[in-house]
This record gives sequence, structure tokens and C-alpha cells, in this order.
Amino acid sequence: MYKLPEDLDSKYKFVTLASKRAEQLQMGALPRVEEPHRKSTVLAQQEVASGLIDTWNPEEEELVLEEVIEEEEE
Repeated sequence: MYKLPEDLDSKYKFVTLASKRAEQLQMGALPRVEEPHRKSTVLAQQEVASGLIDTWNPEEEELVLEEVIEEEEE
């Protein structure tokens, strides 16, 4: 396991962020580290641990989603 970056306060956020990044890599996103022949999950963890990926806050995403739903209902 990689060391948690300073801007992430829990293992849950690290794993969630790495998971989302691994999905992006599997869909064809270019890796931000040069490690040939690595699985997307390992690349994603390395990118997150190196601070190359912006943090993601699921609470903020839920708030934005709720606002969009409310606007659509009006």
C-alpha cells in the first residue's frame, strides 16, 4: 500500500479516488506516471499517492447532483 497523501485524511478516500482513476485508465486515459506494463489499479494508486490526481469529495458531488435535480423539477 502506498502512503496516504497529506490532502487525504482517510484510506477510504484514497481507495475511492484510486478506483475512479483506475476506471479512467481502463477507458483509455493516459497514465500520468511512466511505469510500463503495470495494471491500471497499481498505476492509479501510484498517481494518487504521488499527488498527481486532484482530490475528490463525494459529499460535494452529491450536493451538485441534488441541485441539478432540483433545477430540473422546476
